[in-house]
Amino acid sequence: MGTEATTEVIDLTQERVPLLPLRDVVVFPHTVMPLFVGRKSSVSAITQAMGTNKYIFLVAQKDEKTENPGNDDLHQVGTLATILQMLKLPDGTIKVLVEGVKRAKINQFFEAEDYTEVSVSEFNLESNESIEVKAMMRLALDSFETYIKLNKKIPEEVLKVLQDISDVERFSDVIIANLNLKLNEKQSLLEGDHAKDRLDKVLAVIQGEIDVLSAEKKIQSRVRKQMESNQKDYYLNEQMKSIQKELGQAEEENEIEDLQVSINKAKMPKAVKAKAESELKKLSRMSSQSSDASIIRTYIENLCDVPWKKKTIINKDLKKAQKILDGDHYGLNKVKERILEHLAVQTRVTHNKANILCLVGPPGVGKTSLGESIAKAVNRKYVRMALGGVRDEAEIRGHRRTYIGAMPGSIVQKMQKVKVKNPLFLLDEIEKMASDYRGDPSSAMLEVLDPEQNHTFNDHYLEVDYDLSQVMFVATANSLDLPQPLLDRMEIIELSGYTEDEKVQIAKRHLVAKAMSNNGVKSSEIDFKDSAILDIIRYYTREAGVRSLSRTISTICRKVVKEVVLKKRKSRAIINAKSLSKYLGVKKFRYGLAEEHNQVGEVTGLAWTSVGGDLLTIEATAYKGKGKLNYTGQLGDVMKESIQAAMSVVRTRAKELDIADDFQEKLDIHIHVPDGSTPKDGPSAGAAMCTALVSVLTGRKVKADVAMTGEITLRGEITPIGGLKEKMLAALRGGIKTVIIPDDNERELSEVPDKIKGELNVIKVKWIDEVLDIALEK
Repeated sequence: MGTEATTEVIDLTQERVPLLPLRDVVVFPHTVMPLFVGRKSSVSAITQAMGTNKYIFLVAQKDEKTENPGNDDLHQVGTLATILQMLKLPDGTIKVLVEGVKRAKINQFFEAEDYTEVSVSEFNLESNESIEVKAMMRLALDSFETYIKLNKKIPEEVLKVLQDISDVERFSDVIIANLNLKLNEKQSLLEGDHAKDRLDKVLAVIQGEIDVLSAEKKIQSRVRKQMESNQKDYYLNEQMKSIQKELGQAEEENEIEDLQVSINKAKMPKAVKAKAESELKKLSRMSSQSSDASIIRTYIENLCDVPWKKKTIINKDLKKAQKILDGDHYGLNKVKERILEHLAVQTRVTHNKANILCLVGPPGVGKTSLGESIAKAVNRKYVRMALGGVRDEAEIRGHRRTYIGAMPGSIVQKMQKVKVKNPLFLLDEIEKMASDYRGDPSSAMLEVLDPEQNHTFNDHYLEVDYDLSQVMFVATANSLDLPQPLLDRMEIIELSGYTEDEKVQIAKRHLVAKAMSNNGVKSSEIDFKDSAILDIIRYYTREAGVRSLSRTISTICRKVVKEVVLKKRKSRAIINAKSLSKYLGVKKFRYGLAEEHNQVGEVTGLAWTSVGGDLLTIEATAYKGKGKLNYTGQLGDVMKESIQAAMSVVRTRAKELDIADDFQEKLDIHIHVPDGSTPKDGPSAGAAMCTALVSVLTGRKVKADVAMTGEITLRGEITPIGGLKEKMLAALRGGIKTVIIPDDNERELSEVPDKIKGELNVIKVKWIDEVLDIALEK
């Protein structure tokens, strides 16, 4: 409900006026303003005013947060106003429309029933109608006109009203009421009593507002232009997209954006990023249907897939690494020690280059699995590259982009797959790389495996340098049949074959459990005894490693599973030496003495092969003839020359050995090395050849439990050979009791396990005479 008010003139000196405290507003004379009243005392004051002469005194609180202000919380100067209209709202508050009449000052407060009344006195502006004041009014009017033009919120009617006002107080009141001022500034102007001071303040405020509004206008203009430009670009881009969509090129635009995001994510070095962005620029100017576009797209994707920054944190805990290595492999102490040395250096030096190892040994000794174990121990990701049969250099370095279907080389592809720049990279079977008209891959490996060069490895496809210096390379090989420059770049660690005891331990710790797991056998269904494992090693396998042993154990597990499934077996299968033949059949190898009886012209030599050491039987026989020397058994040139050297030694010592001087004229001699289908070569059988010749020419028998190795010179000197540990392992495995080795091989004896040396009688010799004394019966 609304109420229109009619006002009558009152005498301020005679009447009291209801007081209405204002929180956050100052009302000036000659201005109309709506107010919302909610406080109980304020509502009572409004009601009282409406019931009398419609006059109310409006005064601002000193602190707007005060909920129920006392007399001291109010300013002394306020505005006498009349209530033009009152409207009661549903929530109990009142909306009133008031018009300021004149300024007044509180003289005294009077407490009424629910509200406060005050007696007030007029508070007029001191003014002399000087020329200066008139000039200031005119300047204020011009400035306010400029202000209105900038501030669209003030209606132009205000300016027309001001132009008709000559009274300085009313003039300044109207201007101040329309300025954007803080509450305390408005109150200060309301309390001012000098016209000149008041106009000074008004002019300063208007000029400040004009400056702020001008700056706002400039900013808005600049922003509008920018927005218009952006909207134009957006509109044109949207048009372009719809055109491209019609032409089927819309996906290409998204693809360019995706590739740019991939380039930024890859964290490439500056030079590489520049190359990638240059190629992306080319791609953006091409049609997606172009053949070159797919080549460039693939190239950029390959660049982004290469790990440029990401790497794993290397494990520096030596005890943890030792535990992992020991848990995965039995023995191999030399390799384990080298890995721990490498880790120890990593704790001191963050970027250690010298970390290219080459594990050389016969098949089945655990080279490849050791690589995986090393990766686990040092906490590097494991990646394996098989080099067997690689003939093309481009397999290592990649093809140039000009070729159709060109791709990066295997090194970069594996790095992309593993996604870190510091993995353990296993180069398997490195000696089995071959070369042909397409290039020599082993020569390409020189750059990869050189710590001084591989930080700038250049793949033909990528065309940018890639850093391989943080990769830990481990190569494996069965022999050292490698180019010398490649060997020179690697640290060679030789892994010889396992002894019987080591094989038994490996079978008990690893192979039996693995075979049972792979074949689904429960521990309650089978029990392997040590005697069975030892007999498998002796009579059913003959190898340097343990692969055949593992297969044989798996065979037994399969047979037991079959018995259980067919319900032929209800009890636990006990696998011991007696029950082996039931599962594996007859013994495949003869274990014990190489030959059971001493014989003339039959010598046991020791040979080294790629699968470890082996016993080599050498037979000689003499018959009537004309001095011809025959040799058979697929012998290589070096071995043939070794036989001729041995014959020369025998002929020069014929007298001392009680051999007829003219034996070479009356006898033909035939030397044969059995297992004729297997090629044999090397000089280390020289001493054995000479012993066989002397035995057949003198009729003295050769001791069957003696084996020998050593190269022979024309003077009868026994010179050193290689592969001593493997040869002694073979001797022990073959039941030999005495081994004759060259005196100069004594230094290699330290690498031979004490258990082998303890079971063999090792005799070191310098001359062939000593060999004959030991090996031949008297």
